[in-house]
Amino acid sequence: MNRKKGKKFSTKNRVLAEVAWEVCNQVGGIYTVIRSKVPEMVRRWGDDYVLLGPNINPNVVSDFEPKSNVENSISQVAREMREELGWDVQYGRWLVSGRPQTVLFNPYSVFPLLGDIKYFYWQNHFIDFKNHDPLMDQVLAFGYMVKEFISRYARVCHDNDFEFISHFHEWMAGTCIPDLGREQIPVNTVFTTHATLLGRYLAMNDPQFYDHLPFLNWEDEAKNFNVEAIAKLERACAHGANVLSTVSEVTAKECVHLLGRNPETILPNGLNIERFSVLHEVQNRHHQYKEKINHFVMGHFFQSYSFDLGKTLYFFTSGRFEYKNKGYDLTLEALARLNHRMHEEGIDMTVVMFFVTKQPFHSINPEVLNTRAVMEEIEDNCDEILKQVKERLFTDAATNSDHRLPDLSTMVDDYWKLRYRRTIQSWKTHKLPSVVTHNLENDGADPILGFVRSANLLNYAHDKVKIVYHPDFISSTSPLFGMDYSQFVRGCHLGVFPSYYEPWGYTPVECLARGVAAVTSDLSGFGNYAKDLKNGDERHGLYMIEREGKDFHSSAEQLCEKLLEFVKTTRKERINMRNKSEDLSEEFDWKNLVSNYEDAYEIACSKYPVEG
Repeated sequence: MNRKKGKKFSTKNRVLAEVAWEVCNQVGGIYTVIRSKVPEMVRRWGDDYVLLGPNINPNVVSDFEPKSNVENSISQVAREMREELGWDVQYGRWLVSGRPQTVLFNPYSVFPLLGDIKYFYWQNHFIDFKNHDPLMDQVLAFGYMVKEFISRYARVCHDNDFEFISHFHEWMAGTCIPDLGREQIPVNTVFTTHATLLGRYLAMNDPQFYDHLPFLNWEDEAKNFNVEAIAKLERACAHGANVLSTVSEVTAKECVHLLGRNPETILPNGLNIERFSVLHEVQNRHHQYKEKINHFVMGHFFQSYSFDLGKTLYFFTSGRFEYKNKGYDLTLEALARLNHRMHEEGIDMTVVMFFVTKQPFHSINPEVLNTRAVMEEIEDNCDEILKQVKERLFTDAATNSDHRLPDLSTMVDDYWKLRYRRTIQSWKTHKLPSVVTHNLENDGADPILGFVRSANLLNYAHDKVKIVYHPDFISSTSPLFGMDYSQFVRGCHLGVFPSYYEPWGYTPVECLARGVAAVTSDLSGFGNYAKDLKNGDERHGLYMIEREGKDFHSSAEQLCEKLLEFVKTTRKERINMRNKSEDLSEEFDWKNLVSNYEDAYEIACSKYPVEG
C-alpha cells in the first residue's frame, strides 16, 4: 500500500497544518495520535507546523496558552479573522511536549451562519443535513471556519513561494475538503480515516462482517443505521482529498468497499516512547505498583477467603465498551475455559482478571467501599501495634540482660488486641466477593455480567480465575485503587486485547512500552502490522490470536491456550519478557513511524502539485 521509498522528504519551503477534532480535546484514540506525535513533528518542522482544532473542550483553559503578541503569518491570519469577521479564533500554544503552534476555532461564533452553511453543502455536494444533530452543527461550523483559515493562509504561502500541506484526521475535521477542491485553493490535502463510520456500526452488528464486507451496499447500510449524511460526508472527504490514507491494512479494506477509494498509503500509529522510559527500572516499577494492586485484591477478596498473592497473576483489558468489537466476549469465553483447564491440570496459581471500561453506573458498590475502609482501619491498627511493640522492644533490649527475644504479645495493650480482633471479626464474611465494583444503571442487561452469571464465574473460593469488573476508568483519585491508569498497567502481568474490530489499537502498544506483555489479534490494525515485525513474538511479550477467517470458538480456544501458556511461565521468564517487550515497543516510536507521514506528503506534493 505504501509507495517505495524515494528521495528523502524535505520540509524546506513547505508548511504543514494538521486538523483534528481532538486537538486540545481529549475524546478518543486520535488524541493520543496527535499529542504523542507532536514532539517529533515540531523537531522536524519547527514553526512551519501548526495544529487546528475546535475550541469546545471546557478544559481548554488549562491545555492551551493564547498568544496575542506574536507576529507571524499564522497569528496574523487568526487576528484578521477575529477583526474582519468577528469570529472567535485564538492563536497560541498547546501545553504538551513540543509546545506546538495551535489555532482554535469556536464553532458557536458562526452558528448564525449555519443555515447558509448547510444550504451550500447541499447545493454544491448534494448532502442534506436536515436532521437536527448538535454535534453535526459543531462539526460543520468548525469546518467552515477552518476552510476560511486555510484559504487565507494558502494565499500567504503562495505569495512567499511556500508549498502548503493540510492533513485532516477523520470526517469531523475534514468537512472543508470538498470546498477546498471545488474552489481550487492552492493547498495539498491528505485525509486520514482512522476507522470508517459504517465499519464500526457493521462490525458491532454483523458476526461475519469481514466476510460480508465485499458485498455490502454502503448507501443501504447508511440508511439502515440512520447515518446517511455522515456516510456521504466521509466519502466526500475521502474522494476530495489529494491523498487518502488510513492507519492499517485492516481499515484499508473498509476504505475500498465502504468509501469507494483505495488508500495511497498506510500511516501506522506510534507513541512518544521516551515518555514511557524508566531507565531500566521496569521491574522495580512493576513490583511497586503490583503491591498497590495486591492491596486492592486483599480488600476485595480476603474478606471472604484468601489465596497466595505470590502465586497470583494480574490480567486486564480496557477501552471503550464495545462488547464484541473489543473482544470482551472472546476474552470471557477464554477465561471460563482457562478456569476449567487450570483445575483440570492442578495448576497452583490464581488469575485475577480486570475489565476496565466505561459503563453508566449510579455509585461505587457500598460493600466494596466499606471493605476498603475496614482494610484501612486494620492497617491503622497494625501501625499502632507496630509502633507500640517497637518502643517497648527497644526499651527491653536496652535494659534487660537476657538476650532472648521476649514474648511480643505482652508488649501490646489489651485495648489494641481487642480492637484488632473486633475489626477483623467485623470484616470477615461468607458472601462471595463482588464481580462488579459499581452499581450499574442497567445491571440486568449488562453483557459482561450476563456472561459471568451464565458461566457461573462468580468468584467462588475454588475458582482459579477471579473477575473484577470496574466500569469506570482508573485514576489517581479513585478511592478503590489510589493510582492512575498507567501505574495500574505497570502493576499487571498481561494485557488482553483480542479485538474483532480495531482499526489500530493503542492499548497493547502502551502495555509493551511499560514492560507488560500483551495479547492482540490479527484483526486489529496493530496486530496486523506487528505480525510482520522481526521482534513481534511471544519472547518479546506479544501474543497473537488468529481471528481472520476463524470462527469464534476456535479463536476462544486459541486464546485460552495462550493464557494458559502465560500462566505456566516462571517468574524469571516473565522478567525477561518484560525487558524484551520494551525493545519491541521501540518499533512504534514516532521517530521511526513519522516517515510514513512524510511519504504521504511527498505523494501529495509530487502527484498533485499546486499551481499558482
